[in-house]
Amino acid sequence: MTLNHLPADFIWGASTASYQIEGATKEDGRGPSVWDTFTARPGTVRDGHTGDVTCDHYHRYEEDVALMAEAGLTGYRFSIAWPRIQPTGTGEVNTRGLDFYDRLVDGLLARGIEPVPTLFHWDLPQGLEDSGGWLNRDTAHRFAEYAAIMADRLGDRVQKWITLNEPFIHMVWGYGLGTHAPGRTLFLDCLPVAHHQLLGHGLALRELRARGLQVLIANNCTPVWPASDSPADRAAARAYDNLHNRLFNDPILTGTYPDLSAFGADATLGGSVRDGDLELISAPLSALGINYYNPTRIQAPASEGLPFEEAPIEGYRRTAFDWPVVPDGLRELLVDLKERYPALPPVYITENGCSVEDVVDADGAVLDLDRIDYLDTHLQAVDASVAQGVDVRGYFTWTLMDNFEWAEGFHQRFGLVHVDHDTQVRTPKASFAWYRDLIRAQRG
Repeated sequence: MTLNHLPADFIWGASTASYQIEGATKEDGRGPSVWDTFTARPGTVRDGHTGDVTCDHYHRYEEDVALMAEAGLTGYRFSIAWPRIQPTGTGEVNTRGLDFYDRLVDGLLARGIEPVPTLFHWDLPQGLEDSGGWLNRDTAHRFAEYAAIMADRLGDRVQKWITLNEPFIHMVWGYGLGTHAPGRTLFLDCLPVAHHQLLGHGLALRELRARGLQVLIANNCTPVWPASDSPADRAAARAYDNLHNRLFNDPILTGTYPDLSAFGADATLGGSVRDGDLELISAPLSALGINYYNPTRIQAPASEGLPFEEAPIEGYRRTAFDWPVVPDGLRELLVDLKERYPALPPVYITENGCSVEDVVDADGAVLDLDRIDYLDTHLQAVDASVAQGVDVRGYFTWTLMDNFEWAEGFHQRFGLVHVDHDTQVRTPKASFAWYRDLIRAQRG
């Protein structure tokens, strides 16, 4: 495969998240996170799996960086565990935690891999959750302080920073439905979480910008397809689009919130929006991170409650997670973003990948041909979007290695590298070699 439209300095990367790979949850001064608390509750995670050890990346990072170099990655998106830096989310800094990320960044740079850290990938310090978590406006200010700590420590070597990962998913699954940490079931009363996360982004952006650094956010976005052309289905699709996509893109890119009246919410999101907030939130981004997995098909609800209902997407291959594989949905999404936001900044695909039922065969190989096809077709969609005028500058596949996949535990495998979670043996899959060869060909 040749991708003819990507820029010469396109970043070829992979993504991970701290709680999903690091382990060492009680070592070197790290405090508990909401995920430590959540996984300790019976019945929250499939088969009782936890991130206590997961991939043991905290101790094996050198081996993992060597694998990244072998794959030819030019960028690595990882997240920093806030409880490793400030065990309670505020106050004294844990220098041993800072030292770990120092070592990781230096190891990446020594291999020619650009470090791209995410400051928050859902593992909020439990101490902050005890004070209200993202329902509490003060958490946004604590987040900015933490961002400043990290920038002061790593900003001499790290230029690109991502503030938040998928604030929509964290709000809905963590605070609305309770299937992720912290496990609250507030339903639509979770909407202030959206604003406080975005305010945290804006306050952190100000700290990072003051230090001359580049700032992104990684938003999970989905093309929203009405189930039919009926007015009811189209209205339901608009409502869902406003909640999933526009609630987290509009404030950043236009300085306004979308119409949420279909959800019984006004523009103040329960009174959480104050004067000056949107000016902070809409300060210019260096680039926008987009996480894409599949479109969403929406129909009018059959009963009272939410103003939409999800409908199945049929006629497409499905992943082991039962998600439809729709590569052109990524092109559609990117082109629609460009049309919706004429001043759209440069874009990085900060997550894209699929779960496959991987098996290590008798020869020690993992022939994940479905994943190769997935990556191939989605990268072609990225290339097509660039041909249509979208400024895409990098692609970070999800994920480098099989990990703790949140409420699914170790049952979903997204990695280029197979991890035996009993022995910690890493086995590069066929997709690893395919991605390596593609990167070599694209870079000449």
